[in-house]
Amino acid sequence: MRIVIVLYRRMTALDAVGPYEVLSRLPGAELVTASHTKGPVETDTGFLTLHADEALHTIGNADVVVVPGGPDITDQQQDRELHEWLRTIDPTTTWTASVCTGSLILGAAGLLAGRRATSHWLAMSELTRHGATPADERVVRDGKYATAAGVSAGIDLGLTLAREIAGEAVAMGIQLAIEYDPQPPFDAGSPAKAPREVTAFLTANEQLVLRR
Repeated sequence: MRIVIVLYRRMTALDAVGPYEVLSRLPGAELVTASHTKGPVETDTGFLTLHADEALHTIGNADVVVVPGGPDITDQQQDRELHEWLRTIDPTTTWTASVCTGSLILGAAGLLAGRRATSHWLAMSELTRHGATPADERVVRDGKYATAAGVSAGIDLGLTLAREIAGEAVAMGIQLAIEYDPQPPFDAGSPAKAPREVTAFLTANEQLVLRR
């Protein structure tokens, strides 16, 4: 099973690394990272660099494609070369997936029109610009398309795909292996749970999270 995780400059590292930690543990998985060019890719903080194993144009098929998001994906929503690659690879995939604002990249490529999808909560309304129906869920599946909410939801996406690909027992085994048992010190991980003043602050200052 060939799994491709797309990388691009200023993406959010956990959007890619979360699914990677899960999907790389699937039996028989061949996981590669790919960008426009092979080599280092700077992430959004400027402190961490990931490495693209391959150039996108060298990859003609994949069983799973995962597109991560980032705080500023203006360039990726206008990147015709990336969109064309996504449209070309999509007929070969069993699953085409995204994390966080990566769904807006899939949408810009025309892959989510008429489908339910999710994204980072601050970017949900933008899905409608691409003909998608926003769904306020951690992981949304519509046919072979799977989209995850913000950043950390990429781990949930990975486990969801692992269950579909290899079965529940394998997926639970991976969850235990990476000890994914979230017990955060605050119950503030979604707008529905966070204190109103925190949600209001981020909504009023969304440029601190998303730069579009």
